[in-house]
Amino acid sequence: MPSTPRGRRPSKGEQVRIIGGDWRSRRLRFPPARDLRPTPDRVRETLFNWLGQTVAGWRVLDLFAGSGVLGLEALSRGAGWVGFVEKSPRVAAALKDNLAQLGCEPPRFDVWSMDALRWLEHPPVDLTPGVDLVFLDPPFRQPRLLQAALDRLAAAEWLAPEARIFVESGDIDGLTLPAGFVVHRETRAGESRSVLMVRAVRDA
Repeated sequence: MPSTPRGRRPSKGEQVRIIGGDWRSRRLRFPPARDLRPTPDRVRETLFNWLGQTVAGWRVLDLFAGSGVLGLEALSRGAGWVGFVEKSPRVAAALKDNLAQLGCEPPRFDVWSMDALRWLEHPPVDLTPGVDLVFLDPPFRQPRLLQAALDRLAAAEWLAPEARIFVESGDIDGLTLPAGFVVHRETRAGESRSVLMVRAVRDA
Protein backbone atom coordinates (compact mmCIF):
# COMPACT_ATOMS: atom_id res chain seq x y z
CA MET A 1 0.00 0.00 0.00
CA PRO A 2 1.47 3.39 -0.95
CA SER A 3 2.37 5.71 1.87
CA THR A 4 0.31 8.83 2.48
CA PRO A 5 2.37 11.98 3.10
CA ARG A 6 2.04 13.72 6.43
CA GLY A 7 -0.61 16.40 6.42
CA ARG A 8 -2.45 14.87 3.45
CA ARG A 9 -4.71 12.31 5.16
CA PRO A 10 -8.45 12.87 4.73
CA SER A 11 -10.20 14.29 7.78
CA LYS A 12 -12.59 12.16 9.87
CA GLY A 13 -15.75 11.43 7.97
CA GLU A 14 -13.97 11.83 4.60
CA GLN A 15 -14.83 15.51 4.19
CA VAL A 16 -13.47 18.55 2.42
CA ARG A 17 -14.26 22.18 3.17
CA ILE A 18 -14.43 24.93 0.57
CA ILE A 19 -12.47 27.88 1.91
CA GLY A 20 -13.41 30.78 -0.37
CA GLY A 21 -16.02 32.29 -2.64
CA ASP A 22 -19.78 31.75 -2.79
CA TRP A 23 -19.61 28.31 -1.16
CA ARG A 24 -17.17 29.27 1.57
CA SER A 25 -17.29 26.95 4.62
CA ARG A 26 -19.47 24.36 2.85
CA ARG A 27 -18.40 20.84 3.78
CA LEU A 28 -18.71 17.96 1.34
CA ARG A 29 -18.23 14.23 1.73
CA PHE A 30 -16.27 12.00 -0.60
CA PRO A 31 -15.72 8.23 -0.62
CA PRO A 32 -12.43 6.73 0.59
CA ALA A 33 -10.19 5.66 -2.26
CA ARG A 34 -6.57 4.70 -2.72
CA ASP A 35 -4.29 7.71 -3.26
CA LEU A 36 -7.16 10.15 -2.73
CA ARG A 37 -5.49 13.12 -0.98
CA PRO A 38 -7.54 16.32 -1.02
CA THR A 39 -5.38 19.42 -1.30
CA PRO A 40 -5.01 20.94 2.21
CA ASP A 41 -6.74 24.21 3.07
CA ARG A 42 -3.50 26.15 3.46
CA VAL A 43 -2.22 25.03 0.04
CA ARG A 44 -5.49 26.09 -1.60
CA GLU A 45 -5.33 29.41 0.20
CA THR A 46 -1.78 29.94 -1.05
CA LEU A 47 -2.72 28.99 -4.61
CA PHE A 48 -5.61 31.43 -4.84
CA ASN A 49 -3.48 34.14 -3.28
CA TRP A 50 -1.05 33.55 -6.15
CA LEU A 51 -3.94 33.78 -8.61
CA GLY A 52 -5.25 37.00 -7.12
CA GLN A 53 -8.24 35.37 -5.34
CA THR A 54 -10.51 35.51 -8.38
CA VAL A 55 -10.82 33.28 -11.40
CA ALA A 56 -14.04 34.91 -12.63
CA GLY A 57 -15.02 33.62 -16.05
CA TRP A 58 -12.00 31.32 -16.36
CA ARG A 59 -12.15 27.92 -18.02
CA VAL A 60 -10.51 25.39 -15.72
CA LEU A 61 -9.48 21.75 -16.08
CA ASP A 62 -9.11 19.58 -12.95
CA LEU A 63 -7.20 16.46 -14.00
CA PHE A 64 -6.83 13.55 -11.55
CA ALA A 65 -9.69 15.36 -9.80
CA GLY A 66 -10.28 13.03 -6.83
CA SER A 67 -12.52 14.90 -4.39
CA GLY A 68 -12.54 17.75 -6.92
CA VAL A 69 -11.81 20.30 -4.23
CA LEU A 70 -9.52 22.39 -6.44
CA GLY A 71 -12.11 22.64 -9.19
CA LEU A 72 -14.85 23.28 -6.61
CA GLU A 73 -12.82 26.16 -5.18
CA ALA A 74 -12.51 27.58 -8.69
CA LEU A 75 -16.28 27.35 -9.28
CA SER A 76 -16.94 28.90 -5.88
CA ARG A 77 -14.74 31.84 -6.90
CA GLY A 78 -16.51 32.46 -10.19
CA ALA A 79 -14.93 30.16 -12.78
CA GLY A 80 -17.05 30.07 -15.91
CA TRP A 81 -16.53 26.34 -16.48
CA VAL A 82 -14.63 23.51 -14.81
CA GLY A 83 -13.95 20.12 -16.38
CA PHE A 84 -13.31 17.35 -13.84
CA VAL A 85 -11.49 14.20 -14.97
CA GLU A 86 -11.52 11.34 -12.44
CA LYS A 87 -10.73 7.72 -13.24
CA SER A 88 -12.77 6.12 -10.41
CA PRO A 89 -16.48 5.87 -11.33
CA ARG A 90 -17.44 5.89 -7.64
CA VAL A 91 -15.43 9.03 -6.87
CA ALA A 92 -16.69 10.74 -10.05
CA ALA A 93 -20.29 9.94 -9.07
CA ALA A 94 -19.73 11.44 -5.61
CA LEU A 95 -18.32 14.57 -7.23
CA LYS A 96 -21.47 14.94 -9.35
CA ASP A 97 -23.59 14.52 -6.20
CA ASN A 98 -21.61 17.22 -4.41
CA LEU A 99 -22.01 19.63 -7.33
CA ALA A 100 -25.76 19.00 -7.22
CA GLN A 101 -25.81 19.70 -3.48
CA LEU A 102 -24.11 23.02 -4.20
CA GLY A 103 -26.77 23.88 -6.77
CA CYS A 104 -24.24 23.90 -9.59
CA GLU A 105 -25.51 22.70 -12.94
CA PRO A 106 -24.16 22.25 -16.47
CA PRO A 107 -22.94 24.02 -18.53
CA ARG A 108 -20.78 25.33 -15.66
CA PHE A 109 -19.09 21.94 -15.35
CA ASP A 110 -18.48 18.54 -16.92
CA VAL A 111 -17.40 15.39 -15.10
CA TRP A 112 -15.72 12.53 -16.96
CA SER A 113 -14.92 9.17 -15.41
CA MET A 114 -11.89 8.23 -17.46
CA ASP A 115 -8.10 8.07 -17.45
CA ALA A 116 -6.59 11.57 -17.46
CA LEU A 117 -3.91 10.76 -20.02
CA ARG A 118 -6.46 9.26 -22.39
CA TRP A 119 -8.60 12.38 -21.91
CA LEU A 120 -5.64 14.58 -22.81
CA GLU A 121 -4.98 12.59 -25.97
CA HIS A 122 -8.56 13.04 -27.21
CA PRO A 123 -10.51 15.68 -25.24
CA PRO A 124 -14.22 14.80 -25.55
CA VAL A 125 -15.30 18.45 -25.53
CA ASP A 126 -14.74 21.62 -27.53
CA LEU A 127 -12.20 23.62 -25.52
CA THR A 128 -12.34 26.85 -27.50
CA PRO A 129 -11.64 29.65 -26.70
CA GLY A 130 -9.06 27.93 -24.48
CA VAL A 131 -8.39 26.63 -20.99
CA ASP A 132 -7.03 29.25 -18.58
CA LEU A 133 -5.98 27.05 -15.66
CA VAL A 134 -5.06 23.36 -15.31
CA PHE A 135 -4.82 21.51 -11.98
CA LEU A 136 -2.44 18.52 -11.97
CA ASP A 137 -2.46 16.43 -8.79
CA PRO A 138 -1.73 12.83 -9.84
CA PRO A 139 -1.30 9.93 -7.39
CA PHE A 140 1.55 10.68 -4.99
CA ARG A 141 5.10 9.73 -5.97
CA GLN A 142 4.31 8.97 -9.61
CA PRO A 143 6.55 11.46 -11.44
CA ARG A 144 6.28 9.51 -14.69
CA LEU A 145 2.51 9.99 -14.69
CA LEU A 146 2.94 13.69 -13.97
CA GLN A 147 5.54 14.08 -16.72
CA ALA A 148 3.31 12.25 -19.19
CA ALA A 149 0.49 14.68 -18.41
CA LEU A 150 2.81 17.67 -18.84
CA ASP A 151 4.05 16.27 -22.16
CA ARG A 152 0.49 16.03 -23.43
CA LEU A 153 -0.23 19.56 -22.25
CA ALA A 154 2.87 20.69 -24.14
CA ALA A 155 1.27 19.41 -27.34
CA ALA A 156 -2.17 20.84 -26.59
CA GLU A 157 -3.43 23.58 -28.86
CA TRP A 158 -6.32 24.49 -26.57
CA LEU A 159 -4.41 26.20 -23.74
CA ALA A 160 -5.21 29.91 -23.53
CA PRO A 161 -2.35 32.35 -24.34
CA GLU A 162 -1.94 33.21 -20.63
CA ALA A 163 -2.69 29.74 -19.26
CA ARG A 164 -1.48 28.61 -15.86
CA ILE A 165 -0.69 25.05 -14.71
CA PHE A 166 -0.77 24.18 -11.02
CA VAL A 167 1.14 21.03 -10.07
CA GLU A 168 1.02 19.24 -6.74
CA SER A 169 3.35 16.28 -6.26
CA GLY A 170 5.88 14.61 -4.01
CA ASP A 171 8.56 14.67 -6.69
CA ILE A 172 8.88 17.72 -8.93
CA ASP A 173 12.65 17.86 -9.40
CA GLY A 174 13.72 16.97 -12.92
CA LEU A 175 10.36 17.58 -14.58
CA THR A 176 10.38 18.94 -18.11
CA LEU A 177 8.00 21.89 -18.29
CA PRO A 178 5.78 22.43 -21.33
CA ALA A 179 7.46 24.67 -23.90
CA GLY A 180 7.04 28.34 -23.07
CA PHE A 181 6.17 27.77 -19.39
CA VAL A 182 8.25 28.79 -16.38
CA VAL A 183 7.85 28.23 -12.63
CA HIS A 184 6.15 31.33 -11.22
CA ARG A 185 5.58 30.31 -7.58
CA GLU A 186 6.48 27.31 -5.42
CA THR A 187 5.71 26.13 -1.90
CA ARG A 188 6.00 22.99 0.23
CA ALA A 189 3.57 21.36 2.69
CA GLY A 190 5.01 18.33 4.45
CA GLU A 191 6.29 15.96 1.77
CA SER A 192 4.24 17.58 -0.97
CA ARG A 193 5.42 20.39 -3.24
CA SER A 194 3.18 22.76 -5.15
CA VAL A 195 4.22 24.74 -8.22
CA LEU A 196 2.38 27.32 -10.31
CA MET A 197 3.64 27.45 -13.90
CA VAL A 198 2.86 30.33 -16.24
CA ARG A 199 3.77 31.14 -19.81
CA ALA A 200 6.99 33.10 -20.04
CA VAL A 201 6.52 36.75 -20.92
CA ARG A 202 7.90 37.48 -24.36
CA ASP A 203 9.32 40.83 -25.35
CA ALA A 204 7.27 42.71 -27.90
